[in-house]
Amino acid sequence: MKSWGLYIAVALGFFIYGTVTQVDRDDSGTIIGEGSVDAFHVRIGDCFDDAASMDDEISSLPGVPCSDPHDNEAYALINLTIGSYPEGDGMAELAHESCLAKFDTFVGMDYESSSLAIFTMYPSVDSWKQDDREVICAIYDMNAEKLVGSMQGLSI
Repeated sequence: MKSWGLYIAVALGFFIYGTVTQVDRDDSGTIIGEGSVDAFHVRIGDCFDDAASMDDEISSLPGVPCSDPHDNEAYALINLTIGSYPEGDGMAELAHESCLAKFDTFVGMDYESSSLAIFTMYPSVDSWKQDDREVICAIYDMNAEKLVGSMQGLSI
């Protein structure tokens, strides 16, 4: 009986920790306080810093209000409709090309003329098998400067 109590206490601890560390959003969904953003719950316009560890599999990101200095801003979410996972570098290339097609609409100028670069997060082979089909498109400053404010429509 004692072991069940321990499992329940640990599960409750993880739940409370996850709830306390989640990013704060206002009624419109805009991030208003720092915290963790689940990779499956990133929204267009979310600003975030680079994860402490940018491994192959990113499960959460450090979200921040766009008014604060930040590393990246999500500008598009793309649901892939292809039948099978591309071989080799195919997924990385597909993600980049898909995000590139959405860049100028968000930023307000073409990619080649901009001082911003594209960062993509896309399904892994394992997450693909679990029906993950979303590509997250984010922008960052190619000179590694922090962004301040949203980059939407800024033409930079």
